Amino acid sequence: MKEKIRYSVLFLLAVVLAGCSPYNAPTNTPTDTPKDSLTNHPTDSLTNHPTDNTNPSQHRDQEYLYDLAAVPEIRLTFTEEDWNTYLSNYDKNKDNTIYVPAAFSFTKDGQTFVRDSVGVRPRGNTSRHRPEGEYGQKHNAENTDWHHCHFGVKFTEYASGERFFGSDRVVLKYFNGDPAYCREIFCYDLFRRFGVWSAPRASYCRLYIHVQGDAKPAYFGVYAMIEGVRNGWRDGRYKDGKLPDKTGNLWKAAYNSNGPADLSDFNAGGINKMGVADDEHAYSYALKTNKKNLSAAQQELVDFMEQMRPLPSGSDALKSYLEEHMDVDLFLRYLAVNVAVGMWDDYWVNANNYYFYFDQNHRFYFIPYDYDNTLGTSKPINGMQDSGKQDPLNWGSRGGDRLLVRKVLSIPAYEETYKSYLKTIVTDPEYMEPDAAIARIQTLQNLVKDYVRNDTGTEMTITDQTRRDDGDKEYCLLTGGNDGSAFSNYFRTKAASIYW
Repeated sequence: MKEKIRYSVLFLLAVVLAGCSPYNAPTNTPTDTPKDSLTNHPTDSLTNHPTDNTNPSQHRDQEYLYDLAAVPEIRLTFTEEDWNTYLSNYDKNKDNTIYVPAAFSFTKDGQTFVRDSVGVRPRGNTSRHRPEGEYGQKHNAENTDWHHCHFGVKFTEYASGERFFGSDRVVLKYFNGDPAYCREIFCYDLFRRFGVWSAPRASYCRLYIHVQGDAKPAYFGVYAMIEGVRNGWRDGRYKDGKLPDKTGNLWKAAYNSNGPADLSDFNAGGINKMGVADDEHAYSYALKTNKKNLSAAQQELVDFMEQMRPLPSGSDALKSYLEEHMDVDLFLRYLAVNVAVGMWDDYWVNANNYYFYFDQNHRFYFIPYDYDNTLGTSKPINGMQDSGKQDPLNWGSRGGDRLLVRKVLSIPAYEETYKSYLKTIVTDPEYMEPDAAIARIQTLQNLVKDYVRNDTGTEMTITDQTRRDDGDKEYCLLTGGNDGSAFSNYFRTKAASIYW
């Protein structure tokens, strides 16, 4: 009963903050309707503007949610008890994945949609931070010390199956180390422009955090809103005809305490790097769907790589195997965009930051993820020195520790396709031809420049530079030439590095 009362209070507060009364859309609309994905939940409703099913402008789906022409407002409202629980969970284990309830509102084009209870948890690896105060401190309403941090929002945590415009979760990321406020947004847009349909959708939002009892919400500034790669991602790609089913095995791959996710080590106890992650156990390969069938999912991944391993590089047998067991063109397009945007914290260089999916026919699909270390950042690691000038044919290792890249690019036709894709990306204005890319960056920055000042007191301005840490190479995105010297233009330098 206490839980129901608390959720009702959260909902009523969200409605008051929206400045309007709730409008409950008809309850007989299917939950996957593109008109209004909230209509089957009596308290998750469109406010301010009733749905007009005869008006084409009312069509709402993931394209409406992740709209690069808009900067919608997102507001998360917590009870003080739940906010303090969030802080306490962080103090006990900063890598925790425990959700706490909050009311959620989304306002775009004068229309506000609310959810009375969503789950919110910390996100991030090295950039995972406490959102308020110092270790052990509870919420201070009088002199609040707010900090930028990433949040994960799960719409289905307390209302099973009730997605938000098709998404079951979103990741809200501040622009950590990106004074240009654009890197991850630009990269995910480029992936989708170039046909890498597995890449998450992403756009901007303005984030407010409100703890009940505070005089006003805290404005956290401009955030990236990124599609969570889970059931909503899978079902959306199935609906779009990209995946043949929505019941396969989805994995998250990351370089963590369990070691690198290099897809190359299954003969040496590598199966122990595969599992179902929780707050106590990290895995390089973490199964995200069909968790009760872990053993079968492990064997599927082992079989995919180990059956590939003995096939001679460059051979017809290898080519036939790859074409039958993976989406090769998707992987080649991913590689080309990945190298074009200078992503070094990836599979090829650092054995990190990706997902993959096996359909019911055991066919493999690669999913890029986490693209903030791009467009000029360069950490000296595993042979990477300068992401603007690094040889695109030897971006990372082509040896045995990157078996998938080594095998795919050993096929002459595939390497030529990869080269052709890279050339197209840096010469076609639709993708990353320097003048067009610069103009797109300016458009993105103009969209958010009036909203970046925030109550945390950090990341308060937009500047044309890359982060400077760990020996990063300094590049500009709007100015500079292509000679690779200090403060050269990244796009022009990258285009000049494509030497064929």
